[in-house]
Amino acid sequence: MPLQLPPLSLYIHIPWCVRKCPYCDFNSHAVRDALPEQEYIECLLADLRDETRFVQGRQIQSIFFGGGTPSLFSADSYQRLLQDIDSITPLADGIEITLEANPGTFEQDKFRGFRAAGINRLSLGIQSFSNPQLQALGRIHDADEALHAATLAREIFPRLNLDLMHGLPDQTCTAALADLEQALSVKPDHLSWYQLTIEPNTEFHARPPQLPVDETLWQIQEEGQQRLAAAGLQQYEISAYCQSEQEARHNLNYWQFGDYIGIGAGAHGKLTLPEQATILRRWKQKQPKAYMQAESRLGGETIISQNELAFEFMLNALRLTQGVDSELLQAYTGLTLEQLSPQLNEARRRGLLIDNPHQLAPTQQGRLFLNDLLGIFLD
Repeated sequence: MPLQLPPLSLYIHIPWCVRKCPYCDFNSHAVRDALPEQEYIECLLADLRDETRFVQGRQIQSIFFGGGTPSLFSADSYQRLLQDIDSITPLADGIEITLEANPGTFEQDKFRGFRAAGINRLSLGIQSFSNPQLQALGRIHDADEALHAATLAREIFPRLNLDLMHGLPDQTCTAALADLEQALSVKPDHLSWYQLTIEPNTEFHARPPQLPVDETLWQIQEEGQQRLAAAGLQQYEISAYCQSEQEARHNLNYWQFGDYIGIGAGAHGKLTLPEQATILRRWKQKQPKAYMQAESRLGGETIISQNELAFEFMLNALRLTQGVDSELLQAYTGLTLEQLSPQLNEARRRGLLIDNPHQLAPTQQGRLFLNDLLGIFLD
C-alpha cells in the first residue's frame, strides 16, 4: 500500500561560526578567512535543484536557516537565495521562514535587512543573560548585547524564538530562574528552554565543567515550568514553549514525521517515496570545502528499514506533549496499530503512554522517562 506524502519543509545549513562553542556538537566551523558567501549560495541552489525530484508536487511549508551562524551572511544574500528558491520549487502562502542568529552587535545591524529579505521568524541564540555563564559557554556576546538584540528583534520580526539553556556550570536555581525572567521580559512568542548536556566530540566532553547536582536540575525544571506557564507559554514539546498557536511550524513538521529536504554542508533530509513505500534519509558532505568542490554534494543515503520505522516515528512523535493522531502512523510509515500492539500495550501498562487508541501521546510519567518509553519501540 502506498504511503501518504506528508508536508514538506526545507532545511538550509550555514556551517560557519566566529568561534566554536565548547558545548556544540553541530556541524560548525570557525571562520579563518573571508566567507565564501556567493560561492556557497551557488552550491546551495545547485543542491536544491538536485533535490527537486523529491518535491513531488508539494509546496514548501517552512524554511529554516540553521548553523553554524547563519546571520554571518548578508541580508542581500538571503534576499537573492529566497528569490531563487521560489523560482526552483513552489513555496506555500504564509510560509514560515526562520533564521538562526547570534546576539552580537555585528548581527544586530543586519536585523532589518533580514526582515526585508523575507525572514519572518528569528531564532536568537541567547543561552544566558549572565556574563560569567556566557564566558563559560564560550559565547562571543555579553549580557547587554543579548538583551538589546532580543528587544530589537521583538520590534522587527513578527515572530521571535529565544534559545536559553539551564543547568549551566555551577548554576544555582536562583540564577537559572533569573535568566528565565529576563527572557520573559522581552515577551517572545516562543522559547526553547533546555538543559545543557555534554555531547561527545566537544571541548566540554574532553574537559567536563562542574554541572549542578540532580536535585538542583530538578528544582530548576519544576520551578521554571511553573513560571513559563504563568507567563502564558505552554509546553508543547520537551524543550519548546510558546504562546497560543505560535508553535515552530518547521520543528512541528519534524516531530509529526513530515518530510524535509536538507541542503548545505552536513545537512540531513528525510524523504518519502510513496509508491515504493520507502522512506529515505539523505545527508550532504560535511566539510564545507568538500561540499563546495565535489561533483556530488551527497554524502550518503539510506532507507529506513521496517525494523527501524516504529522507533523512528515514535522518536519524533512522542517528544510532543499532545503526541500525534494515531492515523499518522499508518499513513506515514505503513505500520498499523495492530502490528505494534505488544509495544503499545507494554507502554500503557507501565503508565508511559496514554490509553487512547486515537492518540499516540506520552503521559506525564512518559515525558519524564522518555528514553524508557522510546526503548520499548526499539527492535
